[in-house]
Amino acid sequence: MRIFLWAFLSLSFFSQATLADKAPQLKASYQAKQVADGVYVIHGPKGVPSPENQGFMNNPAFVMTADGVVVIDPGSSVQVGEMVLAQIRKITDKPVVAVFDTHVHGDHWLGNQAIAEAFPKVRIYAHPKMIERVEKGAGAQWLEVMMDMTKGATAGTKVVSANSPVDEGSVITVGGVAFHVLHDGKSHTDNDIMLHLPPKGVIFLGDNAGYGRMLRLNDGSFQGNIRNLNRALATDARVFVPGHGPTAGPEAATEYRDYLQTVYDGVKEFFEDDLSDFEIKPKLLPRLARWKDWTDFDSLVGSHVSLAYLEVEAAEF
Repeated sequence: MRIFLWAFLSLSFFSQATLADKAPQLKASYQAKQVADGVYVIHGPKGVPSPENQGFMNNPAFVMTADGVVVIDPGSSVQVGEMVLAQIRKITDKPVVAVFDTHVHGDHWLGNQAIAEAFPKVRIYAHPKMIERVEKGAGAQWLEVMMDMTKGATAGTKVVSANSPVDEGSVITVGGVAFHVLHDGKSHTDNDIMLHLPPKGVIFLGDNAGYGRMLRLNDGSFQGNIRNLNRALATDARVFVPGHGPTAGPEAATEYRDYLQTVYDGVKEFFEDDLSDFEIKPKLLPRLARWKDWTDFDSLVGSHVSLAYLEVEAAEF
């Protein structure tokens, strides 16, 4: 009996481990949309990671150059990264020669694995603080988060960190296309980069902006985020690619900036009236009606008020 039980448990464990080695590819069909000459975006669903969307929620993008393809934010898992490669293959057979990760949150960069497995010599660029955080455990934490929220739909994903640091003022030229790196302190996180492609009139905002979708700001700064969006708007860009939501014109930056400014200014006003954060929220909601239909507004507005309160309070001292 003991031998039978041991054999059964061993077989069961082996079967589960085998199944967990690699979850299936994405079920839904996603298409790359051309937003500028040689620039494509795959717009992900606006929800949070779930079994239904298999963890896909960001906006992976890719840019054609004379030397090959440059990918921006290849997504939340090896499965999403493979989907990005499949979309690239529909357009070109050129290799992927570079990747940019806009910040440390894993829904944007865990797809690095698929790119690196297909193109082992690929350069993966990110801010030095992102690379440091990933290597100190943020990557492993994000693997766990994605596995938990998707109930195993991202299984098989491994941490593949960026290998090439970039910072404010870096200009990476690939196949005649210059990628200007913008980083002005703490914003959505302390390691965000935006990518400006002047000849193409495009700027990739990363999670400095969502458009039609609210974003968490637990690792960031209202004032810093507003400052960076104003900087993006001061470029000559005509096409603004947010981290989540549809690509658009300047409104993809101004709408989120205005939301952040409205929250911060309102909290500051009521803070000076000696109100607490939970007292401020109901007073502030009428001013935020413009954004009430954005995805995750109801679930995040309370935390935004609390975070703005802490930032306003800190600025007083």
